[in-house]
Amino acid sequence: MRILLDTHLLLWAMAASRKLPRGVKSQLLDPHNDIYYSAASLWEIAIKHGLQRADFRIDIEALMAALEASGFLELPITAAHAVGVAKLPPIHKDPFDRLLVAQSMAEPLTLLTNDAVLADYWDGVKVV
Repeated sequence: MRILLDTHLLLWAMAASRKLPRGVKSQLLDPHNDIYYSAASLWEIAIKHGLQRADFRIDIEALMAALEASGFLELPITAAHAVGVAKLPPIHKDPFDRLLVAQSMAEPLTLLTNDAVLADYWDGVKVV
């Protein structure tokens, strides 16, 4: 399976947080799965870190190095992804989440998230 992690799941996975659902952890460890993270997630983390949000106090350069070392695959943002956002109905207001949905639809990738609202976009979004 080709999996795209939303930003929270990505952070929980890299921090080995207890918040990461067991089912997700087993999917991350399954050698048959390709695990992707979006450049949009790093952009979101950088912006929210710059705003000094308590839940985003992260050394982004260390995170990027850890992602590379983990074997996760980077998903760049393309023009097709950006255009895909324009085609989405206004179900969710967060621009980062909307971009993740558009990326998951364009590639296609299964988007794993803990945000149930995102599941209203398409059946490739799995709420965990």
